[in-house]
Amino acid sequence: MQTQATQASPALASASQNQSLQAHATALLRVSLGVMALAHGLLKVFVFTVPGTVGYFESIGLPALIAYLTILAEVGGGLALILGIYSRWVSLALIPVLIGAAWVHAGNGWVFSNPGGGWEYPVFWAVALLVQAGLGSGSLVVSRRFA
Repeated sequence: MQTQATQASPALASASQNQSLQAHATALLRVSLGVMALAHGLLKVFVFTVPGTVGYFESIGLPALIAYLTILAEVGGGLALILGIYSRWVSLALIPVLIGAAWVHAGNGWVFSNPGGGWEYPVFWAVALLVQAGLGSGSLVVSRRFA
């Protein structure tokens, strides 16, 4: 009987190690997505400026309100993902922003390095957010209560 317990122990240790590794990998994805969203939001604030961003959105036929909501989603959502706050819901909430970005860049072709940027980057980012929503927060969250 002791032989069975000894054989089970390495299996349990391996499973625990795999769960820990998965939690850290999930957190790495979450933080990376959060940094990207925050960077894009702050780019709209500090480089393009809020009035410039609003003007661009209006120039492509979108109401000014969408520009403000996009900035809020990227900055707020980015911070929430970095901190691990409601990661599943925040990830899902950011997907429409990326679908909108893919729509804006759709006419520029596949590669994002094309003039005006292509659509593959925002589509891949949206898929990564969907994966994050499925995985949850992972490790390194501010509070498990809000993860």
